[in-house]
Amino acid sequence: MKSIAINEEQFEKIRTGPGFIAALDQSGGSTPKALRLYGIQENTWSSDEEMFGIVHEMRTRIITSPSFNGERIIGAILFENTMDREIERQPTPDYLWNVKRVVPFLKVDEGLAAEKDGVQLMKPMPMLASLLEKARAKQIVGTKMRSVIKQADEAGVKNIVSQQFEVARQIISANLVPIIEPEIDIHCPEKGKAEQLLKAAILAKLDELPVGQFVMLKLTLPEQDDFYADFVTHPRILRVVALSGGYSREEANNRLRNNHGVVASFSRALAEGLTAQQSDAEFNAVLGKSIQSIFDASNT
Repeated sequence: MKSIAINEEQFEKIRTGPGFIAALDQSGGSTPKALRLYGIQENTWSSDEEMFGIVHEMRTRIITSPSFNGERIIGAILFENTMDREIERQPTPDYLWNVKRVVPFLKVDEGLAAEKDGVQLMKPMPMLASLLEKARAKQIVGTKMRSVIKQADEAGVKNIVSQQFEVARQIISANLVPIIEPEIDIHCPEKGKAEQLLKAAILAKLDELPVGQFVMLKLTLPEQDDFYADFVTHPRILRVVALSGGYSREEANNRLRNNHGVVASFSRALAEGLTAQQSDAEFNAVLGKSIQSIFDASNT
């Protein structure tokens, strides 16, 4: 028996469904950059509330597009502000699942701490318990939290993985599926070595998980093809997904094709080429082409 309180259709979609996970969870400091890429400059808004209203319009346009649906997209990662808003008079998570058949996830970390031992841990999350309770009430199925590895430092990598799994246990206790995201910076000078350290540290922690408990992994695309194959078949892992990490969509897709069983969870690479100035027909065509290319790379 699985110890997560999601329905069988959602569980199986996450575990085996064709497609990929759309990362729509830019927040705080990353939102202005996302809007600039979308063709909206910072002088367009005068407060954070206005900014988040504009970004919700962008995300609504993506989610309501005919190109965006559960046939090619497994799930979507939101941040709290998006979760709290509505799309077509439904709470965003409800719209995603009820209308689009896309499983809703929530970004729960509060950003990155300063670099130490070559890594950036997550900042403390004193409100995590209440956020998880709120997420469950809003029909969120899983969560995502990100930390970053800058150097191939064994102590730093172990600290990152320990923190991720500590938070993951709290998320599992709240009957949610944690997406563990220990991103390796694509500019890490010893990226291959960092990947080896990360893989060993994660495997050790997976062995500590009780039967019936599951996590997902969101990882930087590796230097060696199929390097994370052990994770793809691991009984405690529901799905392994990959972040684009600063690679162009073409580069990310090319790398993804060589990592069988791993599917995309792209953010910037998904929205690449979309602008506020496009007509709906143009917007939907560009998004549809993007989604199809990521879907194909995810399901090679």
